[in-house]
Amino acid sequence: MRVKFAELPVLDQDRAIAFYTRALGCTVAIDAPMGEDGWRWVELAFPGAESHLHFLPRANDEPSPEPVLVLIDDDIAGTVKGLRDQGVEIVSEPQAAPWAPGTTFAEFRDSEGNRMVLADR
Repeated sequence: MRVKFAELPVLDQDRAIAFYTRALGCTVAIDAPMGEDGWRWVELAFPGAESHLHFLPRANDEPSPEPVLVLIDDDIAGTVKGLRDQGVEIVSEPQAAPWAPGTTFAEFRDSEGNRMVLADR
């Protein structure tokens, strides 16, 4: 068993695609029409990962209070610097995770207000 895709709420699919391809190196795996309202079926792929991100319509523009996704990364400090250099909101700087000794984590917000975690384990 494996995860095919994780659903991520977005307001603007094009803005979200631009963010994830520019800031996190994703590629567009699928971008196809879906229904008459203009919403599309979009799936993004992370380099080296089998699972994709799939966009859902976001109910409102309130930022997510809790993290919606955890991304594993080998260079948390470097990734946070790169995100900051691109103007991405950093919610928490790289630090030791109190719930997992030996793990470093940081948090940021994507273009759609989703709170995301970077962790090295």
